[in-house]
Amino acid sequence: MTIYHFVGIKGSGMSALAQILHEMNYEVQGSDYEKRFFTQLALEQSGIKILPFQKENIKPGMTVIAGNAFPDTHEEIEEAMNLGLPVIRYHRFLGDFMKSFISVAVTGAHGKTSTTGLLAHVMKGAKPTSFLIGDGTGSGDENAEYFVFEACEYRRHFLSYFPDYAIMTNIDFDHPDYFANIEDVFSAFQEMAWQVNKGIFACGDDEQLQRIQAKVPVLFYGFGEENDFQARNIVKTTEGTSFDVFVRNTFFERFSIPTFGDHNILNSLSVIALCHYEEIDPQIVQDYLKTFNGVKRRFTEKKVGSQMIIDDYAHHPTEIKATVDAARQKYPDRDIICVFQPHTFTRTQAFLDEFADSLNLADKVYLCEIFGSARENHGKLSIEDLQGKIPGAEILVEEGTAILKTHENSVLIFMGAGDIQKFQEAYERQL
Repeated sequence: MTIYHFVGIKGSGMSALAQILHEMNYEVQGSDYEKRFFTQLALEQSGIKILPFQKENIKPGMTVIAGNAFPDTHEEIEEAMNLGLPVIRYHRFLGDFMKSFISVAVTGAHGKTSTTGLLAHVMKGAKPTSFLIGDGTGSGDENAEYFVFEACEYRRHFLSYFPDYAIMTNIDFDHPDYFANIEDVFSAFQEMAWQVNKGIFACGDDEQLQRIQAKVPVLFYGFGEENDFQARNIVKTTEGTSFDVFVRNTFFERFSIPTFGDHNILNSLSVIALCHYEEIDPQIVQDYLKTFNGVKRRFTEKKVGSQMIIDDYAHHPTEIKATVDAARQKYPDRDIICVFQPHTFTRTQAFLDEFADSLNLADKVYLCEIFGSARENHGKLSIEDLQGKIPGAEILVEEGTAILKTHENSVLIFMGAGDIQKFQEAYERQL
């Protein structure tokens, strides 16, 4: 029996895929940097072996699954090639794997992870379902009929996939280190749309998605009257959100979700639409929407003293705005304090004004040094360039987090896609 060896197993997609194969009774191991990542707890709990990178990890008889962040010159990949072992890139492996199921790709510039998590939670309430979520969570069911997975547009990786269905949450300009402009992003999504085999569920309120064409039905969801699936009579409280769903202007059902902000209504609508199309009992959908606990690093809350501390992956201006809006709905009487770490110099440069606009929605802003990625670790820009556009913003260093104690009875949101958690952990140690 082949051993699957993952090069870069702590990557969010890679760790999820490793868990899926492990649960389906394949032999799985992997290697990565020794630095601790939030994805590795699930791997450890599953008993999956994690090794430090070294070419000696590669043995005859293995199949090597290579993370997209690692070049062919990586010592383990080179060793596998020297031994004549199959070396399969993550997205290529996933593209082949999904052919055994009714597959649902969830894609979009924002909201992919939350929507994939929500869809997986609801679907497995109705049918045996395997799923891969971009927060590093994966689950494999040997009897699965459905496979729900997050499909990333970065470097057009999602063009390795030919899913039965696709949910498209939005199209927005991001990854400026790769995409030239919004038209370039749109062209990638359009190409993906042609590859879908049964149906597309697209947010009709998104002006880019309104232009999408496909050889399969495209069903639109959103707040606008022209959508096939429309949310009406929305009631927002500090406990959550409820709304009626109309299917082509005919009342369908009322749904309640324990989450906040318009983006979570849209995520839920996409799930409701797909389940309606697959004739899943609406009662199951209602029940499971109510019990969804969210995904890792998406509005993850804990109460410490008089403060609410929220950990969130928001790293694009659109996502920051959505997170602040959600916090305002849940905590209308508290100050919202944002601690933000920009992710990559190219993104910070491209959206400098937009970052300032969305962060200015908070009552107070603290900024951490820009987090360079594996692709780029320096730039002409500095964090002071962003600070200058946000009145009252202060620079925060790990040793200086005690200043956050002054914001009693506030909501502290730690936001970013880099290592923002080290600032949160430093603050919690202070407490």
